[in-house]
Amino acid sequence: LQTHGYEYDPVRQACKDIDECVIVTDACKGGMQCYNHFGGYLCLPPNAQIYHKGVNDSLENFILNSIPMPLTSYFNLFADIDECTMGRHTCSQDQICYNTRGSFLCHCQPGYQKSSDRCVDRDECLLSHYCMHRCVNTPGSYYCECNSGYQLASNNHSCVDVNECQVSQPCQHQCYNLMGSFICQCNQGYELAPDSVSCVDIDECAFSTYMCQYACINSPGEYSCTCPEGYQLHGTRMCQDINECETGHECREEEMCWNYFGGYRCYPLNPCQEPYTRTSENRCVCQSTSVCRGLPQSVVYKYMSIHSERAIPADIFQIQATNIYPNTHNTFRIRAGNEGGEFFLRRSSNVSAMLVLIKSLVGPLELIVDLEMITYHTVTNYRTSSLLRLTIVVGPYTF
Repeated sequence: LQTHGYEYDPVRQACKDIDECVIVTDACKGGMQCYNHFGGYLCLPPNAQIYHKGVNDSLENFILNSIPMPLTSYFNLFADIDECTMGRHTCSQDQICYNTRGSFLCHCQPGYQKSSDRCVDRDECLLSHYCMHRCVNTPGSYYCECNSGYQLASNNHSCVDVNECQVSQPCQHQCYNLMGSFICQCNQGYELAPDSVSCVDIDECAFSTYMCQYACINSPGEYSCTCPEGYQLHGTRMCQDINECETGHECREEEMCWNYFGGYRCYPLNPCQEPYTRTSENRCVCQSTSVCRGLPQSVVYKYMSIHSERAIPADIFQIQATNIYPNTHNTFRIRAGNEGGEFFLRRSSNVSAMLVLIKSLVGPLELIVDLEMITYHTVTNYRTSSLLRLTIVVGPYTF
């Protein structure tokens, strides 16, 4: 035990001498006797006597009885023995020997502490919070560990964030650093895989049949819409009919080109057949009353296109008298082309009627419907009729 010779007396509020001969176990070795003095102690032979002349006197004023030699010679005679270097100590192999005047002390190695007469490991992790995150005790020492996403600072105790996005680039596409972690994000058209770092393509075409109006084609990171023959892509998903009659067709000179949804057809420029003659575009008139007896006086050729699977019922075509005479009464009927009951002719007024589609039609399909208007002259009882031959082309698609 090492002391500084004095300790503070709180009652007197002054320093008082420490009696090392009382508090230090085995202060003197080899049969020497311990003598306390102010600020220290002496180890002298048992037959030595010390006379103290005064409280404030120095060490030189001590008188050693029965010792004829000078005081300085006495101290040279009883020089301290270094038990540590001479191997005369009792410290164990796992202890460190420290020499003291007239004795020695046994201390444990750094990181160890005394338990009875043995040195046991000091668990630094239990004594204090040395580490910011985790403390790992080792024999005679310890070291610090950081949680995942952190690394030890230069002081080997603190933990600082690891920017994984710069260190290891863990993400396949985009990486965003977080405190102690990171998060991955995929480019448009991709989504995170279950491992949270890889990116897999999103099959947009599998989401819905409405992604494209006609066909959807998936590709890495994106998708595209296509249209069938006769159509072109309008925007990103809609299909627009190509008017081949304007962009290019193969109709002959004596034919006219008629565009419909998804294609075109060629019809005769002059559809009139005997006994009819052409009087204007698509209009044929019978000039001989006797020859055309029982036949419509005129035939008008019309063409129209509708989408496949059109919603029903639907008003699709209106027939109307071109000439209105007084004292006449008109009736309307479907004369031919309605064998399947697809149509109904609804009278709108004395001079007009509406053709109504009442059965859904699936294209591609061509139907020819004859719509007849019969006129009665109420004064002369004269009866005449006119025919509208309507060619309906149903496209192959619903658009």
